[in-house]
This record gives sequence, structure tokens and C-alpha cells, in this order.
Amino acid sequence: MARELVWTGFMTVDGVVDSPGGVEEGHRNGGWVFSTEFLPEAFALKGEELEETTALMFGRRSYEAFAPIWVGSEDHAAYKDLPKYVVSTTLDEDGLIEGWGPLSVLRSLEDVAALKQGEGGAIFIHGSPELARTLADANLIDRYNLLVFPVLLGAGKRVFSTEDRNRQQLRLRESETYANGVVKAIYDVVH
Repeated sequence: MARELVWTGFMTVDGVVDSPGGVEEGHRNGGWVFSTEFLPEAFALKGEELEETTALMFGRRSYEAFAPIWVGSEDHAAYKDLPKYVVSTTLDEDGLIEGWGPLSVLRSLEDVAALKQGEGGAIFIHGSPELARTLADANLIDRYNLLVFPVLLGAGKRVFSTEDRNRQQLRLRESETYANGVVKAIYDVVH
């Protein structure tokens, strides 16, 4: 049985995933997650994911943004010893963060497909919208774990392609709404 590849993240109602944590991430309206009332139950999915994650995958830019912070973060301590994969044609081994568990660079979609065929459980992709689009176009994403925030930004990075492509059917696995307007939507990709 193939390993499941899961994209997980925060998204606005209009599909923007850009800069949820702050303007320093690049979007002029960054920090939109924090403009929504905090309710712990709306973020419970993140704790559930920790229990299910057996490996992490990033695109180069997300890896370079997350790794220096997450390596010493108590909130992400459970990730420390998990295998991590960075999909990049430009990152060299010197660009990898030391002391954050096993790290490997994957150079191609074929490398990702081969990893999925190996032994182990779910591989979670955090951030990395460009990587997620590329993997979805190659039919390699198996599930989307979305927390959709009641915000419209209009422009910004998106995880879903805007190109004309063949229809990809999703099956709702689980959903929940919260008093602060956040919607949890977990979709399995129908292959």
C-alpha cells in the first residue's frame, strides 16, 4: 500500500494561502489567521495531524522559512526526529539545517512518487503551495487537510492550480465549523 501524501494548511475562503502568519512572510495583508478570533477547537486538527505524521515534505522556500524556526520550537518538537524531505532542484546539502532529524533532498516528481511507494505512513506537506500544485498536477496528492478562514484577500499564493486541467474529484472525509467562522474540511483525492 502506498504512503499517503497530505497537504495541510490554512486558507482564505477565496483560496489564498499566502502569509497566514504575518506580513513579514511577504503578503501586504499577511497575518490573517490572527485577525480571526482564536478558538482552540478550531486548531485541534493540527494536534491530530501530529499523531498521524510519519514524515514531512517541503518545497525549498517553505523549508527555508520553517526549518530555522521549527528546529527549536516546542510546538513542533514532535517533528524533530521525523524524516524530512525537501523537493528542490536548487537546494544543496549545505543548505540543510543541522539537528533537525533525518533530511533528504528529492530532485524530481519521480523521486516523490518512489518515496510514496516505500514503507511508512502519511507524509505531510506544510506550506509549499507551488510544490502542492505541481504534485497535484502529477496526481501525487492524496488528501487535503484545510482550515478555511473567513477572509477574502483576492490575490496571493494559492495551493490549487488556476490552469485549465482535467477535473479532479474530491471526497469529503470530515468537516466541522466553528463559532469564529473557521471551517475544517478534509478531502480525499479520488484517484
